[in-house]
Amino acid sequence: MDSSLCSFGYFKLGAVKNCSPWLSCEAINREVRKLKCVGEGAVKKAFLSEWKENKVVLSQLTNSEMKEDFLHGLKMLKALQSKHVVRLLGYCEQQFTILTEYHPLGSLRGLNETLHIPKYKGMNTWHRRLMLAIDYVSVIRYLHSSPLGTLVMCDSNDLDKVLSQYLLTSDFHVLVNDLDALPLVNRSAGRLVKCGHRELRGEFVAPEQRWPYGEEVPFEDDLMPPYDEKTDIWKIPDVSNFFLGHVEGSDIVRLHLFDIHAACKKKDPAERPSAQEVLDTYRKVLTLLIREAAMPGTREML
Repeated sequence: MDSSLCSFGYFKLGAVKNCSPWLSCEAINREVRKLKCVGEGAVKKAFLSEWKENKVVLSQLTNSEMKEDFLHGLKMLKALQSKHVVRLLGYCEQQFTILTEYHPLGSLRGLNETLHIPKYKGMNTWHRRLMLAIDYVSVIRYLHSSPLGTLVMCDSNDLDKVLSQYLLTSDFHVLVNDLDALPLVNRSAGRLVKCGHRELRGEFVAPEQRWPYGEEVPFEDDLMPPYDEKTDIWKIPDVSNFFLGHVEGSDIVRLHLFDIHAACKKKDPAERPSAQEVLDTYRKVLTLLIREAAMPGTREML
């Protein structure tokens, strides 16, 4: 276990040594002060808030039709507390509010802007960017082998949507922040999933997520075949491409990742690698390229 994690039902914040129990409805109402709205999605609104001189985020349900999604997200947040997931500080089911740690750099959508701020310019390297991609694949690996079973990251129909589900920490790590749409796959019990009830289009989603019966047959949710967690694997190359950006050395990284990314894009989901295999390859490439950068004479794999 990570030393910054507490046992179930407890948290610690900042430099504090001791773990405190998750805040209850009473404590949230009494001790948390809302400052300003910092984000809004289909399910909830997020407010930058203050608790005992700490900046925190208070999320509130905005659409009463989305109560189930909100409560599912809370259940997942409680069950999946780990170094990959935003820290839960408290919640109030009756009032549909969740309290989490605040990360000032915000979601991954702002990564490129952040890396152009003078303070973070030194982070804008192929090395740091590949480490962020490794973090992202680590989150997918964690969800695919979570304590609850194999979970699929469904809120991922386009790149922008994917990036909005994750936070960038001040020490440049990636955390998943939004767990409202995480259905469970259980292949041995024949349990597969579908991400929503509407037709999905475009190249970003996996082929098996698209309507298979052509334009002539109108879309019908009941006729749409379900699928498994390999939809997440299909999307990894596109998300990693965003992480790698356009800095010196990023094309060399892309070259080294070419084969694993081609495997991620196999039409047959069963032929795609697992998240663990992708992660192992990414780590190997990082080690190799660091060694190469240290000893420029050894262009062994190019």
